[in-house]
Amino acid sequence: QVQLVDSGGGLVQAGDSLRLSCAVSGHTFSNYAMGWFRQAPGKEREFLAGSAGLNWTGERTLYADSVKGRFTISRDNAKNTVYLQMNSLKPEDTAVYYCGAIAGAPIVRLTAPVNVDYWGQGTQVTVSS
Repeated sequence: QVQLVDSGGGLVQAGDSLRLSCAVSGHTFSNYAMGWFRQAPGKEREFLAGSAGLNWTGERTLYADSVKGRFTISRDNAKNTVYLQMNSLKPEDTAVYYCGAIAGAPIVRLTAPVNVDYWGQGTQVTVSS
């Protein structure tokens, strides 16, 4: 059984940084496209950043325009963990953050949350002004 466990959220001030982690078990992590998403109250879940699996060529990372230049996704295939480094946080970044995994797919499929096969439980990020 595939399990994703998100962690690292918290309450921070505008301009601060946070690093989220997503530990994955139960599948061949290195072959999965991994992504980070968020959902604010009353809004749909949105794609933030994606990381390609090792067996895919081409673009290795992909970012939404809203976080490009501030957020960085990375993965440690030896530790089965994907990270999201978030810098220069803003109050509008407040949301529940989720990691997601898609089996054997190109990174672009992460841009539509409906394509995600597995989800973490989410971690709350609150940015105060």
